Amino acid sequence: MMPLRYRIALLLLAAVPLVGCGGGTAASNSVSLSSPSAGLNAGSTSIDFGSLTVGSSKSNSFSVTNSSTTDSISVSQLTLTGTGFNIVSAPSTPFTVAPGQSATIVLSFTPSTVGSASGSLVINSNASDSAVTISLTGTGSAPAAGQLSVSPPTMNFGTIAVGSSSTAKTGTLTAGGADVHVSTVDQTGQGYTLSGITFPVTVPAGKSISFSVTFSPSASGSAQGSLAFVSDATNSPATETLNGSGGTSTPVQHSVTLSWSASTSSVQGYNVYRSTVSGGPYTKLNSSLQPSTTYTDSTVQSSTTYFYVATAVDSSSNESSFSNETSAAVP
Repeated sequence: MMPLRYRIALLLLAAVPLVGCGGGTAASNSVSLSSPSAGLNAGSTSIDFGSLTVGSSKSNSFSVTNSSTTDSISVSQLTLTGTGFNIVSAPSTPFTVAPGQSATIVLSFTPSTVGSASGSLVINSNASDSAVTISLTGTGSAPAAGQLSVSPPTMNFGTIAVGSSSTAKTGTLTAGGADVHVSTVDQTGQGYTLSGITFPVTVPAGKSISFSVTFSPSASGSAQGSLAFVSDATNSPATETLNGSGGTSTPVQHSVTLSWSASTSSVQGYNVYRSTVSGGPYTKLNSSLQPSTTYTDSTVQSSTTYFYVATAVDSSSNESSFSNETSAAVP
């Protein structure tokens, strides 16, 4: 194998994002209020938030402007209706808008269900048209479904003596596109034991969770099995195939011998780690520090590929990062 190496309060009328609400942005609208002696002129009387994924948010700001050059306008009340619509920020009522000045109101829409939603914001003032209604609309859309992948797609345990158990093999479930909720697993095959995972379980988008499978045959001969992970993913169930056979005699014992170049720094010893999945997660093999630059792994099983890394530990028990990974395929 190759040598192992290691490394020791003013609101703008532009877009207003909502913190922690999925990155929704605001648009700008305006309502023009005339002087109390004249009618109330509403410039924009409707706001459409468009289509949003359920649980996400979008904000929208607009200005209430006094077009008069002589008279102030007093806004006495803001009344909001409609499920999912909220006032993010606005002056406390009652408030006064001086001649030629504006006040900013920011609204948001956060759909909790799929489908269209409507509401309104009523602005009451001392203008002759004392109530202006802003119509609010938006649509909640279903979040995109994720996909679930299982790795490796097949686990081969080789021949295991009847009454014995194989070394546990590690598999992973990975969610793509969106969170995936795995409700249960449908398991077939005799002698296979699934562990390290509890249902129901949620696999976050772009993340993986691991599980283990062991094979303990109770009879000689081929034993086929499978794990079908049932979820809300579009490709449910995601299935892993299990292959193994029970033997009447003790199987051939294999071993893997590892060697690496000594550290150029002063070290107390080395640790050796192993996984059945490239990139880990890894399990430490040695119970105490390995003083030499070789190690023999005698716990390998037939028809399995193992991946190894090593670390160096100095006299202060500081451990280096993992070395480069190397692999060994056991026939």
